Amino acid sequence: MRPSLASLTPEQRRVLADSLGVATATGAYGVSFGAIGATSGFTVVQTCVLSLLVFTGASQYAMVGIVASGGSVWSGSATALMLGTRNTLYGLRLASLLRLRGGRRIAGAQLVTDESTAMALKPRTEPDARLAFYATGVGVYLLWNVATLLGAVAGDAIGDTDAYGLDAAVPAAFLALLWPRLDSGFTRLTALCAAALALLLVPVTQPGFPVIAAAAVAVVAALVRRSPDDSPSGSAGASDESDPGDTAAEAGDG
Repeated sequence: MRPSLASLTPEQRRVLADSLGVATATGAYGVSFGAIGATSGFTVVQTCVLSLLVFTGASQYAMVGIVASGGSVWSGSATALMLGTRNTLYGLRLASLLRLRGGRRIAGAQLVTDESTAMALKPRTEPDARLAFYATGVGVYLLWNVATLLGAVAGDAIGDTDAYGLDAAVPAAFLALLWPRLDSGFTRLTALCAAALALLLVPVTQPGFPVIAAAAVAVVAALVRRSPDDSPSGSAGASDESDPGDTAAEAGDG
């Protein structure tokens, strides 16, 4: 029997509130994708199918942009697939935490995003981490697809979606998630290097590449920090292994 809302602990209520807040901010931005897709030559159905099946913002924007500019569907799909490879890193980090098997593993993979991974790595206990993952993942999936439909149907009537401030909502939510994790010189240096590299790449690369580069910085930092002398069973070793993993997952961007 599933626990009711009243039976949740105060910590679980806080996790649920944070997860739904992030899901709302992220999902609302789907209006922008829906409007862009519909005004770039895609039908409402095609635009909605992209959100239902692809479900990773950077990949969706890249595919629509390439096809709208005259590129082939195959080149757009290849670029979208490459930009979505960062979710593979997230999946490796979440596999031992969620412990899904069979069909549930496939369904869970569809919910692996920047937001659901970041929220899942924030709690200290596995039950709370799973609650955060599913609350965020399902929340973003539902709201993103509803918002995509609304944006695609409205099309030109919406106008410039950036004027509503939706483009700032997702980065602001991630900054709020990341800030408490920057509690040491190493994590602050990692975040600074990742941000600097992403900013340098934005003017000279396609959308999505700066995200992958920033995530790579965090992965390298995690490997560097994990020294050969760390003990897998010791408390110090467990602490050293958790923070870099969290930094790697939270370095992504919606």
